[in-house]
Amino acid sequence: MALPLLQYKPSSQNHRVSSFGVADTNEDTPYIYRLEDVSSYTDIQSIIWASYRQVFSEHEILKFNRQGTLESQLKNGSLSVRDFIRGLAQSEAFYRLVVSVNNNYRLVDITLKRLLGRCAYNKEEEIAWSIVIGTKGFSGFVDALVDSEEYSNSFGDNTVPYQRKRGVGRPYNLVTPRYGVDFQETAGTVRTDWRFTVEKYYTRKAQEKRMAEGDPRKFADLAASVSAKGNYAQKLSAFDIDYLNAVPYRGRR
Repeated sequence: MALPLLQYKPSSQNHRVSSFGVADTNEDTPYIYRLEDVSSYTDIQSIIWASYRQVFSEHEILKFNRQGTLESQLKNGSLSVRDFIRGLAQSEAFYRLVVSVNNNYRLVDITLKRLLGRCAYNKEEEIAWSIVIGTKGFSGFVDALVDSEEYSNSFGDNTVPYQRKRGVGRPYNLVTPRYGVDFQETAGTVRTDWRFTVEKYYTRKAQEKRMAEGDPRKFADLAASVSAKGNYAQKLSAFDIDYLNAVPYRGRR
């Protein structure tokens, strides 16, 4: 039995404000792509491109990431824009590029930005949706967002999601999924100071830490601490051996 979505209080931000007045019509105002406005093949291609740009981000729109089957279904009218967005977010390519390289909290924030056009309200919302990911999986999380009342009220069945209110910094769909704090620490991109480099590669502690179990180098100090004094082979010449007395004489009683 899946856990119900935890209750959280919307505490911010721009997208909760009904209007910014003149600021809503400046050069940063997103162009809205609707299926109702399609009148030619070029228009439907524009909707497909806008969907990829919103869900995959511009730097991830590569030929081998495109979903040909979903595109064909959208073109022949058997798929709504809402389900096209759903299919892109649940595709193997999106999982590889976005889902697999993030923890659940950051994944919630990125997915909200790309599917609902807003960032997470607060940490409570991130926790609530991360529980949904843990219980229903990422595919179930996408279904919950795309089928939500918020999505229906904001975009409906035939509008490509867009950033609903302006924000500071980069557009939401351009947030790079692979550069969260966890990924930076794993990849080492936050350790640019030479002190970290020296500590990581040249200190004895770091070198021993990287050694596999059973590596003889781990026991170098132990071997050096053992006393060098021991019983060495004696230097003995064959001419010093008294064979006559050393070999027993059987006839002697």
